[in-house]
Amino acid sequence: MADHLMPSLINLLSSLLQRVAESNDLNCPLNTQKLSVFNGLIRPNISVQSYLERIFRYANCSPSCYVVAYVYLDRFVRKQPYLLINSFNVHRLLVTSVLTSIKFMDDICYNNAYYARIGGISTAEMNVLEVDFLFGLGFNLNVTPDTFRDYCMYLQTEMMMGYPPLCSTPQNPAKGIDHCLIDEEDSQSQHHNQQLVV
Repeated sequence: MADHLMPSLINLLSSLLQRVAESNDLNCPLNTQKLSVFNGLIRPNISVQSYLERIFRYANCSPSCYVVAYVYLDRFVRKQPYLLINSFNVHRLLVTSVLTSIKFMDDICYNNAYYARIGGISTAEMNVLEVDFLFGLGFNLNVTPDTFRDYCMYLQTEMMMGYPPLCSTPQNPAKGIDHCLIDEEDSQSQHHNQQLVV
């Protein structure tokens, strides 16, 4: 069952991230955004979907790592409101979140040099990205079973709905979900809530 669901999950995650990046590229000029170590000088030639498929093909991690990586990305953008996901940083954020989730979730994982090769970056850059990502998360890596279940349910709903529009919200969001789409704090801007679409 996991083999059947993984390509759908990969397609969904890449679709969500691609739409967020494209939206931020159009609506927020790069010169108004916070620059970070995740920003590249040029847009990568590989699409988000092809990049995530490459990670999926070579990372050899458990399916739960992709859900946890998505949780980490969600947490990261909440803590970094001025660092918007765009086409200059989405690839580095993605490989770093997957690397972090693999190290936290799986018993066996490769070293950073291996994941750097998968991501098309140097080992030194992978090391810097990992450290910056961990500090950006405040080292909050634990994902409770309830949070994991809530994210899985949300992603499953998204798959069944056929990837709804960028600004859509779940009809009856579960209480306690800490997704960007579900507005827990009224003070958050509408634009920030659209960061990861969950």
